Amino acid sequence: MNGIRVVASKAELNSFIEFPYTHYAGDTHWVPPLRLMMKDLLDREKHPFFKNAEADYFLAERDGVIVGRVAAIKSEAYIRHSGNNAAFFGFFEVVDDPSVVALMMRVVEDWAKVRGMDSVIGPMSPNMMGEMGFLVEGFDTDPTILMPYTKPYYDRLITEAGYAKEVDLVAYLLTRDNLDYEHVEKGNALVRRRYPTLSVRGVDKKNFKSEALIIGEIFNQAWSKNWGFAPLSKDEFAHLANDLKLLINFDFAHIAEDNGKPIAFSISLPDYNVLLKKMNGNLLPTGIFHLLFGRKKINTLRTALMGVLPEYHGKGVDSFVILEGLKTGLAQGYQSSELSWLLETNTAMINVAERMGAKLDKRYRTYKKTI
Repeated sequence: MNGIRVVASKAELNSFIEFPYTHYAGDTHWVPPLRLMMKDLLDREKHPFFKNAEADYFLAERDGVIVGRVAAIKSEAYIRHSGNNAAFFGFFEVVDDPSVVALMMRVVEDWAKVRGMDSVIGPMSPNMMGEMGFLVEGFDTDPTILMPYTKPYYDRLITEAGYAKEVDLVAYLLTRDNLDYEHVEKGNALVRRRYPTLSVRGVDKKNFKSEALIIGEIFNQAWSKNWGFAPLSKDEFAHLANDLKLLINFDFAHIAEDNGKPIAFSISLPDYNVLLKKMNGNLLPTGIFHLLFGRKKINTLRTALMGVLPEYHGKGVDSFVILEGLKTGLAQGYQSSELSWLLETNTAMINVAERMGAKLDKRYRTYKKTI
């Protein structure tokens, strides 16, 4: 017999967090997230996302065994910015059983209706700054840092539950072998002639808090018209920056300036998934040593965050700032960088990636249902 219960205790929240670790046991390409990070992300009392949002978490059970989980999320920031009266579903994991999925999503939809929502979009865990989408192409390799890996049958199950494709997110892979360095440098020479006062500098590690505010301001302007976007508050960006500071190699974090004015940024992260895969979600007792002493084994990057002020869009500034991190990576022996994620509708950035020589590597899908 199937049933759904809302997470209402610390023990139930722990079960919600733990379910994926058994669900993906033996799955070659799933990378266990750090439990500490998941607890922080789901903390509705402390995480700054929930200052402008609400959520409930649900567990699906069959004969006393957990067989699925899902979150129902209402982001006031997203609704205000987009004008879309939509709730999100996220943190979705489930066994291959359409009846369980139908029940889970009916609970989410009822939750959204009670709050006056007219549609449900997802997966968003919990928003565009978290993991998004179900993997639909690229199951043969591991995901990069902070990107999801999901079961191949999720697309079928969510479609059977009445959800249709909303938009795809794509990941492009740039390697030493396919980087068209000469072509990119020719393009950048044109950018230098167009903007003779354009320069790129590294993010100042010693003044990271103030640098994070600069990056946050660029990000909110650069992404304001993109699908799924909601402006990040200063608290949210400070929290994100604090998390990223643990992962950032400042050799791969750059800000572009035009006549001294910050206009763009690019942050690439070493792909710590290589190490996280060995830790099974635990920092202690031995996981910390993998992070401290295993960094030299990482030879891949993920260009995870970037933004260009709207008035500089389509002017080549994006590839100009990205290339700084790539040149540093090549010099340090890194073999590849994933550019992710890009909206499939963002043809300008896709064209930039393809002109650099990058190849489509993974595709993630988001879905929507009118309720």
